[in-house]
Amino acid sequence: LQKFQDNQVEKRNSFRKRYGIKEDELVISIIGRLVMIKNHGLFLEAIHHIRQHTSKKIRVLIVGDGAERKSIEEKAKHLQLEFSDGDAKEFKLITFTSWLKDIDVVCAGSDIIALTSFDEGTPVSLIEAQAANKPIVSTNVGGIENVVIPGQTALLSKNNEMLPYAENLLRVVNDDALRASMAEKGWEHVKNKFHFTRLVNDMRTSYLQSLSDYRI
Repeated sequence: LQKFQDNQVEKRNSFRKRYGIKEDELVISIIGRLVMIKNHGLFLEAIHHIRQHTSKKIRVLIVGDGAERKSIEEKAKHLQLEFSDGDAKEFKLITFTSWLKDIDVVCAGSDIIALTSFDEGTPVSLIEAQAANKPIVSTNVGGIENVVIPGQTALLSKNNEMLPYAENLLRVVNDDALRASMAEKGWEHVKNKFHFTRLVNDMRTSYLQSLSDYRI
């Protein structure tokens, strides 16, 4: 997780230059496979809602690929949300980047990380988002409550409810102080809970306890 903390300014600048993102634009990124369970349709509906209720300049990155890409593009067209792909000469509101390996760079270049899944186990993308000090807006499904701090590092809403989700996302877009506060708490949370040093220490304690029990 340390790489999500390292060289953030340099990574941010290079990533935003790569996709033609201006300094005054807020970047909302959703990272993951383009499959039905990720519910990108809800995400697009929320973006449509935000455009109607904010004066902020936003850019949206859909990071990943999969079988649902065409249907997601059709949904964007239906909502009149302009989009382009990662190789475009002129980028639109939404950019489909396809697969990117350098997720630490994606997080550094983003301002908000979104997730809209119908179900999740332990979403690594949200652990990584917090490691990069990025606020999260997500549906409250699966093990997500065990990964984030609800109300502090992430705003959560019920599964597949568009307006509550969109209002949470809008709140984070519009409120600079809230965004900063949520971001500030992310690294401390995942460093203490998910960093490899925590796992090493836990393993060491477990082994020492086992040895002590064996001697008895």
